[in-house]
Amino acid sequence: MKRLLSAALAATMLTTPAFAREVKIGFVTTLTTGAAVIGNDIKKAVDLAMEHIGGKMAGLDVKLIYADDGFKPEIGKQVTDKLIKQENVDFVAGYIWSNVLLASRKSVLDSGKFLISANAGPSPLAGKLCNKNFFSTSWQNDQTPMAMGEYLNQKGVKSIYIIAPNYAAGKNMVAGVQRTFKGKILGKDMTTWPTQLDFSAELAKAKASGAEALWVFYPGKAGGAFMKQYQQAGLKDSMPLYTSFTIDALSLPKFQAAGFNDVLGSKFTQEWDPSLDNPQNKRFVADFKAKYGSYPSFYAAQAYDSIFLIKSAVEGVKGNLDDIDGMRAAMKSANFPSVRGKFTYGNNHFPIQNFYLREVVKDADGNWTTKVAKTVYKNNQDPYAAQCPLK
Repeated sequence: MKRLLSAALAATMLTTPAFAREVKIGFVTTLTTGAAVIGNDIKKAVDLAMEHIGGKMAGLDVKLIYADDGFKPEIGKQVTDKLIKQENVDFVAGYIWSNVLLASRKSVLDSGKFLISANAGPSPLAGKLCNKNFFSTSWQNDQTPMAMGEYLNQKGVKSIYIIAPNYAAGKNMVAGVQRTFKGKILGKDMTTWPTQLDFSAELAKAKASGAEALWVFYPGKAGGAFMKQYQQAGLKDSMPLYTSFTIDALSLPKFQAAGFNDVLGSKFTQEWDPSLDNPQNKRFVADFKAKYGSYPSFYAAQAYDSIFLIKSAVEGVKGNLDDIDGMRAAMKSANFPSVRGKFTYGNNHFPIQNFYLREVVKDADGNWTTKVAKTVYKNNQDPYAAQCPLK
């Protein structure tokens, strides 16, 4: 009997890879404070992605560990350190906020682990601080407003007024618009982040400037406050509003319920839209709506993609999580089904992708959503890739 058991054990060892273990993913997002509305939508998408892959990658079980950054860089770094040192995760993903990502990056990258940003795209990580183990499933911060600046040129707008929050992403967004817009910028206000929710003074200055249009970047709670005050100021006809990351699937139901009709017909730019015609996006949007009763946000779409990027890495090495070079090569190929369709990675591991003009419309049921009005950029690469020493 002992000989039979020994033989059986030996046979099992021959047929089971020595490296077989679970895939551990730490996912850092915002699950408390007012910004949790974004983090919870992201969590819904990640949970849906886990369902769609059956909780496995290359036959290995996946252990997903959520960590709450509390909307603060110092807390984000603390929970990232815990994921690396105590949980010994293979991948750290997530990060809504650029300041949180910048505070946490060294903890992940110095440990030799993979860092996947599902939203934040600060310019240093695209340029001089790029890293072979960092990948993005979103965009570099400048790109979306760069597409807006180009659209304003195409539309013939000659002057704008800028209002944005004074933090890393806000500065990148403003830089993006200024990089491409060829008209005059008649004023710029950088407001306190994240505490300032009264924009009456800035709106008064914008109105007095005589600019043809107003461009703003306000995500989350600040976006709702700004839109309310913009409508109350009655500026729609005299100063049309163009936005980046202010209008999305999270804010539209609230804007509709509040009767902010100035939002209908407004336009903004992005690399994704729920109407994009590819199999992965159709499945994602349909299943998200069926499961949660709402359209997914772009935050959700990018987070959903992050799980499939990681899956492609694990499957590229047939589950050998010790093959770091192999997983990196698999991710760099971007050979996974993305909700945005096929894209490629630049040398800095940020996507080279299309950017679309999105318009707020009503769907067949009367719900406010968006559609693609036109393609502004095709296969756009961020302007910081040239500063990245990676090949």
